[in-house]
Amino acid sequence: MLDKKKIRLMTRTAIYEKNHAEEDVKISTYYKKDYASLNTWITLIWITVGYVLVAGLFLLCTADTIMEGLTIVKLILLASIALGFYLVLLIAYGVGAGNFYRKKHGRAKQRVKRYYRELSRLEKMYKKEKDRS
Repeated sequence: MLDKKKIRLMTRTAIYEKNHAEEDVKISTYYKKDYASLNTWITLIWITVGYVLVAGLFLLCTADTIMEGLTIVKLILLASIALGFYLVLLIAYGVGAGNFYRKKHGRAKQRVKRYYRELSRLEKMYKKEKDRS
């Protein structure tokens, strides 16, 4: 006879394996701090690359306007504004990415724990069924 609890448990574990298992197991092999730090650094590097590209494109498009009446004081002011905006952007994204990746690691770790717990329950069901036969 079919056991509904066992079928539900098998279905839940199969759905998890199909959708999340590979990524979650890879994430949960890291310590939370290491995972969050690594991915935050990667995010900050990509933010820097994007900022340099956007700033370069902006300077390229408005070079004539910027060069008219350019003095050392205006150049220093423009550079300090660009640097200030970059630092604000970097700090905001760094804090946000750190929080995001810490939460992502925590959720992955919980799903992996639940998955292993369900596998052990399923194994106990099989052993109990085998002992009865």
